[in-house]
Amino acid sequence: MNILFKKDTWQEIYYSLRNNKLRTFLTMIGVGWGMFLYVSLLGAAKGMENGFDKLFSGFATNSIFLWAQKTSIPFDGFPKGREVHLQLSDMEMLKRKVTAIDYISPQNARGSFTGTPGESMSRNGKSSTYSLTGDYAVGNKISEKKLIFGRYLNDADVMGNKNVVVIGEEIYKNFFDAKKKENPIGKQVNIKGIFFNVIGVFRVKKGGGFENDRTAFIPLSTYTKMYNAGEQIDMFAIVSKPNANVNGVEENVKQVLKTKNKVSPEDTNAFGSFNLGKEFKKLTGFLTGMQLLTIIVGTLTILAGVIAISNILLITVKERTKEIGIRRALGAKPAEVRNQILLESVVITLSSGILGFMCGIFVLIILNMVTQNQDEFPFYNPTVNYGNVFGAMAVMVILGLIIGMIPAQRAVKIRPIEALRSE
Repeated sequence: MNILFKKDTWQEIYYSLRNNKLRTFLTMIGVGWGMFLYVSLLGAAKGMENGFDKLFSGFATNSIFLWAQKTSIPFDGFPKGREVHLQLSDMEMLKRKVTAIDYISPQNARGSFTGTPGESMSRNGKSSTYSLTGDYAVGNKISEKKLIFGRYLNDADVMGNKNVVVIGEEIYKNFFDAKKKENPIGKQVNIKGIFFNVIGVFRVKKGGGFENDRTAFIPLSTYTKMYNAGEQIDMFAIVSKPNANVNGVEENVKQVLKTKNKVSPEDTNAFGSFNLGKEFKKLTGFLTGMQLLTIIVGTLTILAGVIAISNILLITVKERTKEIGIRRALGAKPAEVRNQILLESVVITLSSGILGFMCGIFVLIILNMVTQNQDEFPFYNPTVNYGNVFGAMAVMVILGLIIGMIPAQRAVKIRPIEALRSE
């Protein structure tokens, strides 16, 4: 280890690399490019993961959205094409029979995804048509609203059939003076000829989910009375327990509803659904695969670069045959010659890796600056696990030592008398 602390050792490495600048630079590109790819791609993959986490923040990602349709198979004396309906009483039945359910939120709606026309809303002579949804307080757990004024619906609003409304930002801008940041809380909006007190205003980030800011939410009980909907429900939003199989919960819920509504167990059309949990798992699996692919590509590129360093050192040893012969003739031990070559290999490898790492971090900083306020693009705070980077550096050094042994052994095998005769 004394070789590390000798000034002559580092001077020799410096002069060796300086005398072959172009070759040294081209050699370093391989390892540096591998580390650059490793850091930048791994950071970009993490940035995408963070972006999707941010995009789905406020959403229960283990949720299922279920609605009733028409039967496609005759069953129990009923013809195909029969309409089936969800009932408010189904909620308690499902919670009782499907124990993996954490909570359920029933919803009725006009406009939006339902295919029905929206509802006319007005205030101070201004009127427009917007989507209207009747909801429970628990609905905010499934899809949390980003409130800029007030609060969301609570259980007391639903139990008391209150005429209160939470409006989207677009509705607020139409009916209130947004430029002066007018506070709408406690003020009224006319919906279908009925005055509702505004209790909250929410904002939907761009590209951020299933809702939009042209929607108003009122208590489901109030909605039911307004439209005389009785027990009928348009949709259930169902959240499974954290460790439950979301696909299994979806299937069990459908089977329970099929039994209750006398629908064939094989009928796949009677109840439609969107399994957010299943889609989210696909997404996380894709992101994990990207990170794994990045590690493999970066590692293989680094390995290719280290092998290139070995080949260059073999050429260097051949060019320095006479020099090595002189050193051996003057009493240099084989271990000293070997360690000198190995140290050169490690210096080139480590320097290349550090430069590649710095370039990769610089690119991630630029990407973060460019995408910082782009809410519609799922990319946020690209970071790299420094444990992975230091691990890659350690692997690089070890590979540099192992592969550097080839030219080092070649140098040791050179006999002094033969080296002195070489031209």
